Amino acid sequence: MNIKHFLESKITKTLIELTGLADATAQVARAKNPQFGDYQANGLMPLAKRLGRNPRELAQQVCEQLDLQPLISKVDVAGPGFINLTLAASFINAALDRVAQTGRLIDTVATPQTVVIDYSSPNLAKEMHVGHLRGTIIGDAVARTFEYVGHKVIRQNHFGDWGTQFGMLITHLQELNQSKSASNELSDLEQFYRQAKQRFDQDPDFAERARLNVVKLQAGDAECLAMWKSFIAVSVAHCDELYQLLGITLTQEHMVPESFYNDKLASVIADLKQQKLLTYSDGAACVFLDQFKNKEGEPLPLIVQKSDGGYLYASTDLAAITYRCHTLQAQRILYVVDARQSLHFQQVFAVAKASGMSAATTALEHLSYGTMMGKDNKPFKTRSGDTVKLIDLCLESIERAYSLVCNKNPHLAEAQRRAIANVVGIAAIKYSELSKNRNSDYVFDWDTMLSFDGNTAPYLLYSYARICSIFRKAALPQASFTYPISVEAPSERELAIKLLQFNEVIDSLIVDCLPNQLCLYLYELAGYFMQFYEAAPILNASTSEVRNARLQLCQMTSQVMQRGLGLLGIETLEEM
Repeated sequence: MNIKHFLESKITKTLIELTGLADATAQVARAKNPQFGDYQANGLMPLAKRLGRNPRELAQQVCEQLDLQPLISKVDVAGPGFINLTLAASFINAALDRVAQTGRLIDTVATPQTVVIDYSSPNLAKEMHVGHLRGTIIGDAVARTFEYVGHKVIRQNHFGDWGTQFGMLITHLQELNQSKSASNELSDLEQFYRQAKQRFDQDPDFAERARLNVVKLQAGDAECLAMWKSFIAVSVAHCDELYQLLGITLTQEHMVPESFYNDKLASVIADLKQQKLLTYSDGAACVFLDQFKNKEGEPLPLIVQKSDGGYLYASTDLAAITYRCHTLQAQRILYVVDARQSLHFQQVFAVAKASGMSAATTALEHLSYGTMMGKDNKPFKTRSGDTVKLIDLCLESIERAYSLVCNKNPHLAEAQRRAIANVVGIAAIKYSELSKNRNSDYVFDWDTMLSFDGNTAPYLLYSYARICSIFRKAALPQASFTYPISVEAPSERELAIKLLQFNEVIDSLIVDCLPNQLCLYLYELAGYFMQFYEAAPILNASTSEVRNARLQLCQMTSQVMQRGLGLLGIETLEEM
């Protein structure tokens, strides 16, 4: 049950009845100070001003008319018109017992949607680098969460497998005369790409032959297609290796490349022409919409076809929207793409809606994200200025985590230390990304992300492992442990209410697609657990009933932490 939404709906209904205003709404938030209750409604003052009434008197009227039994034990007015609400202990106990019995931590959606999530999208001409990290990890966390609440999720890895760069690579491979052993030549794809790009930039004759090879590739030339497929195979293998290492749920069945839409691009142009949206400017096919203008106030075009007949990203994106709306029947399409593409997606979405390529009822959303920065506040690179390969970043994090594990627990067997380091190293990278607001740039810092203090993966993993250790000491089966909860002590109550908030956080994540909200919740939950752990004896409780009730709180905390971290794509550890 989403308690916040329930309270908002009840107070809003009461406000409408009292004021006669259909748009009267209440805002409810978790009270920051426990002495003021567990939740607080604070949206009455603007409404009272609009009605010319005293906000405190309006709040008092709402309190007198509200019927929130058995959820709320106390409702009162504070300050200039805040309504403070205190949850009944009986409700808290019953709600947590219901969760313990059913094993279901949150409500599933009443009306599931088909949600397409476009994320990761590497360029298959070269290896994945750190620039792909945020989109891949954020998209995967969002996909996991949508699936968990009951939506049908269709993952789409829209990778780049077409265009000029492949003509360049094919030409370089031809010159090496190694087409039959491409995998050997391409074992270091980044180096191969760099060599081909250098030739393309410095040798006009090479560049011309590369362009001709693009034409041959598009025309279906057998030799070019064979070499193109060899590049794709090597690139996909690199991607699969990284997805498995990072615990990403993308597989080859989710890979829907640019080339998939090749035979649909002419229809895009034809549809735009039929809708009278197409304008030719210097030979290029463009769409001009009134809402898009440059700094000088001049119309800003979305170019969908070049003067030489070639297509662009906009053409492919419009074809993808058509396919996702009308073939996949998506009701919501999420694009997890760099913030620098914001204008592009604004234009593409607007054109898709104006042309009917996107159904009127389909939501098109750009989940933008900022840049990973180095300590010099510039995009993260190696000391020599090169782009950092994603595989190298992951392996370095695992090695750094291994050093930490060896220092903290040298008594553990080598294999166990390695296994813990693998989990902690990958978790540290993922959590460092996800705990930041995705719209912001952030500074990558090894020391912070691998710290056991603060809002970090090691801290949360350690908190989970500590709960597991309690059950080991008690010699009890943690996974199957159930006992009626009886919340009495203040630290028990705070932890219990925080556990009940999990539903609110997941609901918010589904709306805003901001995984950092879930990260913050898990960090705060770990903090409430530590306060409970220090204030309320568990194994040495005064009675067996109190001991077992507190163990049940421990079990539910571990369950929520494990599920929450799992939605972020992070594996937990019972010992570290």
